[in-house]
Amino acid sequence: MRILFIHADYIEYEAKERALKSAEEIEKKRERCDECLVAFISVEEGDDAIVSSARDEIVEVADKLNVNRIVLYPYAHLSNKLASPDVAMKVLISLENDLSQNYEVCRAPFGWYKSFVISCKGHPLSELSKEIRGEKKEEESEALKAEKRTTYWYILTPDGKMHGVDEFNYDKYPNLKKFVDYEISGTRAVTKIPPHVELMQKLELADYEPGSDSGNMRYYPRGKLIKSLIEEYVENTVLAYGAMEVETPIMYDYEHPSLKSYLNRFPARQYIVYSGKDKFFLRFAACFGQFLMMHDATFSYRQLPIRIYELAKYAFRREQKGELVGLRRLRAFTMPDMHTLAGDMEQAKEEFKRQYEMAIRVLKDFGLELGDYEVAIRFTREFYNENREFIESLVKMVNRPVLVQMWDERFFYFVLKFEFNFVDAMNKAAALSTVQIDVENAERYGITYYDENGEKRYPLILHCSPSGAVERVMYSILEKAYMQAQRGIKPSFPFWLSPVQVRVVPVKDDFVDYADSIAMRIRQAGIRADLDDRDLSVSRKIRDGEKEWIPFIVVVGAREKEKGTVTVRIRNGGVEEMTLDSLLSKLESLMGSYPRKPLPLPYRLSERPKFRG
Repeated sequence: MRILFIHADYIEYEAKERALKSAEEIEKKRERCDECLVAFISVEEGDDAIVSSARDEIVEVADKLNVNRIVLYPYAHLSNKLASPDVAMKVLISLENDLSQNYEVCRAPFGWYKSFVISCKGHPLSELSKEIRGEKKEEESEALKAEKRTTYWYILTPDGKMHGVDEFNYDKYPNLKKFVDYEISGTRAVTKIPPHVELMQKLELADYEPGSDSGNMRYYPRGKLIKSLIEEYVENTVLAYGAMEVETPIMYDYEHPSLKSYLNRFPARQYIVYSGKDKFFLRFAACFGQFLMMHDATFSYRQLPIRIYELAKYAFRREQKGELVGLRRLRAFTMPDMHTLAGDMEQAKEEFKRQYEMAIRVLKDFGLELGDYEVAIRFTREFYNENREFIESLVKMVNRPVLVQMWDERFFYFVLKFEFNFVDAMNKAAALSTVQIDVENAERYGITYYDENGEKRYPLILHCSPSGAVERVMYSILEKAYMQAQRGIKPSFPFWLSPVQVRVVPVKDDFVDYADSIAMRIRQAGIRADLDDRDLSVSRKIRDGEKEWIPFIVVVGAREKEKGTVTVRIRNGGVEEMTLDSLLSKLESLMGSYPRKPLPLPYRLSERPKFRG
């Protein structure tokens, strides 16, 4: 199939006369569509097998251009290998039906000679062409293939009982039921746009980047700030835990013996790049560089456990197109990645439990409580039989039933793994925190240490991301906020993550200088405050602050100036009049020891650009 895309101010077309005896019957010969994406389509032989791929391409372009109206225009002149008319008609109708679920679709009549007038917008992406073919099946790692083989699913409860997933009573745990259904189905494709996408755009946090590969995002100043704060918080947490920070390359030799072997044991799809004739892959985690680094290191049992950490910025996974959506599943993402070398299984289990607890604390500080996410624990049957009490202790720590995935044989490099999985408003799940006990890679990479008898041994390796991908944390916060709003709770960020924490609003121009002095005092305390100096009504300024989820809106006028107070609108907390010192004390208690960064935007609202129309 060949498609020519035109991003148009409008298109007008008129059906003149039949070009085919089988031309479809039409009621209206003349149509006009405004502000639309026009897809001129030549349906070729065999295209009835790639309708879903064509739909994904059209959706991808429409979303990049932020349009909700699509015109499907049969156009035979792009190809000399046309499908038969009945196949072409069937394909176009299928596309129309699929796209109509989320877009306003207008399909020009098939089998007619038509005249048309079109006004192209003329920006760099307003004219695009695509050739869509039946895709060659991507090469899968052995681990990906193994993941599709026989697996056993259970629900493990805090009392240590293992229940079949079909036998468990989910009445008190509806979110767990959604997670179980999602996991067992194996379907990751998205058919609707999830709520967080509209929120990330409306709040000017992040957006699709039409000039890049799908799944690579742009971050506006507010989103960049939140992303940086999450990164700094996780880094501070793992360094306080005892990790040493390192930095490693983002691409590696595909033919390196240790790396190539590992690729087949890791359930991910790779980006492949070439440097001349040499083949490389882009990292999808920080494992490769850290393992090669520890191969060259010398250490003994006395120094274990050894922990090294890197913020893998960026990591790359060639996720499938239908799975890519917003911040939930990306092809380029930021992964906090810590690896711990342990001397034996007992030390590994002790570290595993500590990192499990750390992950719970980390997510809580992002506003994600137990109950906002579901726990999955995955292991081999042999490991479970040998470590049953340990696994049961992990369930008791969260005091809620968890999903268990068990294999009779070990397909992956790990024997035990947990994930905390956020379930969103569309009942899709995304893994956040994880820890894995790796029993293969020390030997694969030649990582050794000397035990108390002076003998060379291979350590166990724990893979830990206390938060999961930074972008997924942002996605989870936005999705939770949306679901709270559906229950009548004002959506909000955790205070320390709010791009603007305090907005100062003068009731009229006479008090701008006084409002400025208040805002500057707040800024000097390390709080992100701005000043709404625009020539608008107070009610409009307050309403705009509410739309930005600003936690504290401070209003000042004649009364406040005379009394030396401020009137504070607290999000989800009413209105209070207080002294500035009282407000500062309240703000300081909310900030605590969380990372602090300056305001990411011009201080005065009158000086700010708007990033989205």
